[in-house]
Amino acid sequence: MCGRFSLLGTPEEIAAYLALMELEAFPPRYNIAPTQPILMVIAGETPPPGSNRPDRRALLVRWGFIPGWIKDTANYPLMINARSETAIEKASFKTAMRHRRALIPASGFYEWRRDGNRKSQAYWVRPRNGATIAFAGIYEPWANAEGSEMDTGAILTTSASEDLRFIHDRMPVIIEQKDFARWLDCKTQEPRHVADLLRPAQADFFEAIPVSDKVNKVDNTGSEIQERFVETLAEAKKPGRVKPPEPDSQMKLF
Repeated sequence: MCGRFSLLGTPEEIAAYLALMELEAFPPRYNIAPTQPILMVIAGETPPPGSNRPDRRALLVRWGFIPGWIKDTANYPLMINARSETAIEKASFKTAMRHRRALIPASGFYEWRRDGNRKSQAYWVRPRNGATIAFAGIYEPWANAEGSEMDTGAILTTSASEDLRFIHDRMPVIIEQKDFARWLDCKTQEPRHVADLLRPAQADFFEAIPVSDKVNKVDNTGSEIQERFVETLAEAKKPGRVKPPEPDSQMKLF
């Protein structure tokens, strides 16, 4: 799965990577958590002949997918990920898979290795070349009973690449730059036409860096959460929780 990620590039770098006209200024985000706003890129209107205006646009989306037909979210689970293998078959996701595919720019993601009764070890998983990447995403507009509207979204996941399976058996789907247009084209490219893109990243594309449990706390938003963690003998003997802690305020729908 993917429960936290990071976006560190400048707005100019990200706009160039995703072929956007421009992006509003924003600071590096080291610890993006569920229910927070995330940046998505979606297909825009086709520009007129001769225009150099891009056919993509940026969208701020709440991380946590809510199907449009859900009326009451009180007992609805927080869906931050969708399994790419079955998303087109699921009632919650199939309409978005067909009509509302998106790209989610990122610099990497965090994952936790659970090892019996020992404390879970967090890893910062980033491209070896340090470049910005794009997760495959889907989004859905949702309105509550009072008529307040927002866009909600999820990250598509797939089986982990062989070199990351020691941490977790799932990872985000990464869409390569050459495939951006095909993935975003929901007019001529049905889900079956882009199914080949929903695959694990190439082995050795990522490096996994052990980090401290500072990343578990959503209030920790500085670069220190990505510093390499070296476990001491004393820390190794401490009993730990099997499941990494989840911040109360970030894992609820509202």
